[in-house]
Amino acid sequence: MLAHGARVITDGVYPFFSDRMNYPDGVNMMANTSVMAVSLPMTPVTVLFGPHVAFNAFLTLALAFTGISWYLVLSRQFVSSRLAAWVGALFATFAPSMNSHANGHPNIVSQFLVPLIIWRTLELRKPGRAVRNGLILAGLVVWQAFINLEILFMTAVGVGIFSVVMAVVRRKRAGARAEVLTFLRALGVTAVVTLSLLAYPLSVQFFGPQSYHGLPEFVRHFGADLGSFTAYAERSVAGNKVSAGRLAQNSSEQNAFFGWGLVILFLGLVVWMRRSAAVLTLAGLALLFGAMSLGPRIRLNGVDTGVPGPWSLLHSVPVLNSAVPTRWAMAIAPVVAIVLAIGCQKASDLMKAQPSARGPVRVAMITAVAMALVPLAPTPLQTTHMDPVPEFVTSGAWRQYVDENHTLVSLPPADATFPDPLRWSAFTGQEMRIASAYALLPNRNPLDPSDRTALFAPPWRPTSGLMSSIKQGNPTPEITETRREMTLADLRYWKAGVVVLTPQERDIELLRVMTALLGYQPTWTGGAWVWDVRKLVDDPKATLS
Repeated sequence: MLAHGARVITDGVYPFFSDRMNYPDGVNMMANTSVMAVSLPMTPVTVLFGPHVAFNAFLTLALAFTGISWYLVLSRQFVSSRLAAWVGALFATFAPSMNSHANGHPNIVSQFLVPLIIWRTLELRKPGRAVRNGLILAGLVVWQAFINLEILFMTAVGVGIFSVVMAVVRRKRAGARAEVLTFLRALGVTAVVTLSLLAYPLSVQFFGPQSYHGLPEFVRHFGADLGSFTAYAERSVAGNKVSAGRLAQNSSEQNAFFGWGLVILFLGLVVWMRRSAAVLTLAGLALLFGAMSLGPRIRLNGVDTGVPGPWSLLHSVPVLNSAVPTRWAMAIAPVVAIVLAIGCQKASDLMKAQPSARGPVRVAMITAVAMALVPLAPTPLQTTHMDPVPEFVTSGAWRQYVDENHTLVSLPPADATFPDPLRWSAFTGQEMRIASAYALLPNRNPLDPSDRTALFAPPWRPTSGLMSSIKQGNPTPEITETRREMTLADLRYWKAGVVVLTPQERDIELLRVMTALLGYQPTWTGGAWVWDVRKLVDDPKATLS
């Protein structure tokens, strides 16, 4: 299994501990971004070369295979012009939303199965191969389910709507009825096989141990700003961090930044090819996905308009309440890519049919595509040097404190803002047990036991909250006996064997507070301050005073 300090790989990989047992409560792998269809086959790479190499290989190959897959499907099924296929494939692969998610969500940019699923769904209508076509599509769907269910769901919605609309449009054509019946028979094969194979994994995801029911409220309100559709993303040539940051929740969720040039070109192509039912249907899908991406309340240039969006009717529906609405805008990129390819193909056909117009058409098409896509060209992904794994970990000094009954507690405990302890555990092959983690876990609100919405970390504890608050720059509170009692309770909850603080921002404040709480000085060992707390945790009569 891949294990890496980056968010996408660590979701669902690392356990946390409870005071009820000596074993981790664990996390629900299906309900987290475990990416098992990729991480399991890449296990040899992880073991031989480490998680960093595996992560970079995963991300690089994900984008490469996505581009290759789009090119093959577009060039063999939708257009005959290689140039048209390249234009569509490059945009689908390096659209602003893809470049945005590439900085932390390789599972989302792993879309190499999407064009294959679209192609094989359209193939279901061909007679004589219902079982074969159904089985092939089922295999692709199951494969995608173990990469990212969110992308699979969006693909299914888009392809499903397109298929229904086209069936209605073509209902009067000769053989349309037989074509629909063939499609439904093959789709039935796909449904039976897919549900049979995914029934257990999905039951674990939604009803198994450590499952959750919906994302936190603030995430479910992540909607695309209406002004972002004509703006440029932070990692596009024409974009900048300040303006893009004002229109998006964070740098990884810039899903709707298409820019004025592409919006105008897309609308122009739709008008130009308006006699094509397929193109009009694709345009309708783009509008639908755009409307859904606005979230429960529509925002315009950073201001809440107070107007409810279409998603307000859906964001509390079970299963859909686990979706991030702004990501529906990602589904627009493949639609635009297909329309771009078809538009370039029509321009090519026009030049062949009317040689006298070849020059003007070529200039017009190249100019329009360049003006739309060049400003969207991706800039290099942001990288940063990680702090080295402390000698306390690399030397194996941790082994005298951590065993089957004890964990390592870092300051602050590992979470999304401080993932370093996850890398330390990965360095040891996850032999070093750590308290806390960064994973999607159900809320355990003692005031509302029915609340099982997701958290991005284990349930809040007084000590973890205190340390995170200090790390964020908040004032250091007074150390009272009550705080000491809560700290001791937390250490026992975590089955702590050792508390470790490495050099970092506000480390002096963290050092002073933990020393005051425990009542004794730490030892500087292997590049870290270390408090041995085994006696406090193991002796039920021990106190902090």
